[in-house]
Amino acid sequence: MSVELKYRRILLKFSGEALGPQGYGIDAETVRRIAGEVKRVRDLGVEVAMVIGGGIMWRGADAAATGIDRATADYVGMLATVMNSLVMQDAMEKLDMVTRVQTAIEMPPVAEPFIRRRAVRHLEKGRVVILAAGSGNPFFTTDTAAALRAVELNAQVLLKATKVDGIYDDDPVRNPYARKFEELSYMRALNMGLKVMDGTALTLCKDNNMPIVVFNLHQTGGLESIVRGEKCGTLVSSDVKESGQ
Repeated sequence: MSVELKYRRILLKFSGEALGPQGYGIDAETVRRIAGEVKRVRDLGVEVAMVIGGGIMWRGADAAATGIDRATADYVGMLATVMNSLVMQDAMEKLDMVTRVQTAIEMPPVAEPFIRRRAVRHLEKGRVVILAAGSGNPFFTTDTAAALRAVELNAQVLLKATKVDGIYDDDPVRNPYARKFEELSYMRALNMGLKVMDGTALTLCKDNNMPIVVFNLHQTGGLESIVRGEKCGTLVSSDVKESGQ
């Protein structure tokens, strides 16, 4: 029996911090759980591309603040994303998913170079493609790399996984009265200066009409709910009725 899906090709983006909830290192059980969430949608026939940040290992902007050259710091951050991607690849293959890691900086012994047509072909064959090393350029975040790859690969949606269940008008961890948005326009998200995704990434999605769904990575079944078209998280797109709850 065929499954009704709203999205059949997605790009999933999350920070490397998600892999180590203790604030350091990589937690194997967390990695396995995330891999299991991806497997649920892959088994439905969804084509999945992923971008994982450097996060817990390294943040270029933070490192630059200590006096390290910003471009150098960003290149180190790109290498951190490769390490996180290889860890995720291992966990996914242990769940019998076929994967490919492609990097924006060539390193043939560990991964393929990013070639758009090859990545699309992998997706069409049911392989999960993990896109590492950002865009290959310093001064651009992995959010921007995710937006770029989502557009390049003709994804139907960019899924930004975070620690909270959507976009709020304030930090819901510190402010219990923070208001959650079910939907937002690109322009309102940009004008609000929301930290959930940088302005360059939001603008790229806006210019290419790439919808964004921000949701809680740690909500079991959340990813599957989104691809089935159920309400989950916050939708950012060009034509929404802006409301909160």
